[in-house]
Amino acid sequence: MKVKELNVKQITELKTLLSEKREALRNIRFKVAQRQLKKVHDIKAVKRDIARILTIIKQKSYEK
Repeated sequence: MKVKELNVKQITELKTLLSEKREALRNIRFKVAQRQLKKVHDIKAVKRDIARILTIIKQKSYEK
């Protein structure tokens, strides 16, 4: 997910997206632990998306 796409969204949309990404991270971790997923680097990508979303939420809260 790109920063430009995240800047357009409202805080409520970002929070729902954040919860979806956290759930996806949880599922990926379970799959890796069960040896069902070979692409471990997906964890890194989802973590970065979560960090981007949190950063945008914080920036928007300061703007208010």
